[in-house]
This record gives sequence, C-alpha cells and structure tokens, in this order.
Amino acid sequence: MAGMAVPDAPELQPVVTITDRARAMVLEVRSQESEAERLALWLEVNGVAGGAYAYDMYFEAATDAGPQDAVQHHDELTLVIPEASVDKVRGATLDVADQGGEEGLVIINPNAPEPEVRPQGDLSGPVAQAVLAVLEDAINPSIAAHGGRADLVAVEEGTAYLRLSGGCQGCGLAKVTLSQGIEVAIKDAVPEVTKVVDVTDHASGSNPYYEPAKK
Repeated sequence: MAGMAVPDAPELQPVVTITDRARAMVLEVRSQESEAERLALWLEVNGVAGGAYAYDMYFEAATDAGPQDAVQHHDELTLVIPEASVDKVRGATLDVADQGGEEGLVIINPNAPEPEVRPQGDLSGPVAQAVLAVLEDAINPSIAAHGGRADLVAVEEGTAYLRLSGGCQGCGLAKVTLSQGIEVAIKDAVPEVTKVVDVTDHASGSNPYYEPAKK
C-alpha cells in the first residue's frame, strides 16, 4: 500500500565475530600464499582438549565450501565454518591476544563440550587428602567471595577431578579460574597431581558470577 513503510530485513548475525585486529593478522598471513585472493580462512573444531574445544584453522579455496557450511564475508576476508562445527562455535569471537610475548589468534567461545562425568572416587588416599587441604585452606576461601566452591570428585593417575558449584557453576570465566588459579595452586602444593579436570555441568548453573553472552 502506498505510503506504508517497508520494514528492514532482519540482519543475519554471523556465526563467528572477527575483530579488526584478527582480520588484519589473517590477511597478512594469507598474503604470503599463492593466489591469496581466492583463499578463505577455514575454522573447524577438530576435537577436545582440557575440557574445551580444540580448533584447526587453515586456508582453502572459498569455492570448496559445501551448501551447509557457514560462509561469512568480512570485507576482503571470507570465513568458512564446516557444517559440523557451526553450532560448536556459534557466538564465538576470533581475536588477537598476547601469547608468551607474541601476539597470536585466539578463539573466545561461549560453547563447551559436554563435561566428562566421573563417579565419586575414594578420597581417603594421601594425594586426595592433600588436594582437599589445598581446596579448603586456599581455594574455597578465595572463590567464596564470588559465591563459589570447588569440591574434589576423584584423583586418578595424577589427575584431580573437580566440581565447581555456587557462583562458579555456569560462570563464563570458570575455565580461566580453573586453569590460572585452582590448577596452578594444586599443582604447586601437590606435585603428584599433573592435571586438573573440571567435571561441572556449567549449563545448569542458575546463579553465575559472570554470565556469558547468550547463544
């Protein structure tokens, strides 16, 4: 009808956001490839490591993308995400961060694989008791300020399995808290422990201290 405003078409949200710095870094690396202009950056989830997704990024022709793959255009850079990886990286951001004194690409992903479920183990051994002491004396008093708590589930073959609760459950920073705080403290105090695994079901957290971006 004449005079009626036509609503704008809804803007499609990209599966993965690429910052300007990340795009510039990718383009710089791509420029060293032959026929660089025809190459897209492919981002693929290739497994799980340390309770988080592991990724593979490589250059391949954009025309190789299948009909169900996600294809995004960011100015002169095309990003392709294979169909099997789309839901695993939806809402993620490709950015640049300092990595041991050098800048490198990082993927900030609000999604995580299903946590590994472990039965309650025997906590009476000396290693388990040492880990419990670290949690009660050093870790839990600290994260209690955020309404959180860390409990030991089991210790098996040098791996301590923890479950986070309270304000840490569902926390978008729980992975950072585990790797940079809890894991370091436990390894320093209990050398028999070489790995710390989070078995928390973060998806069911109802009161996270930090709420990640909605999917």
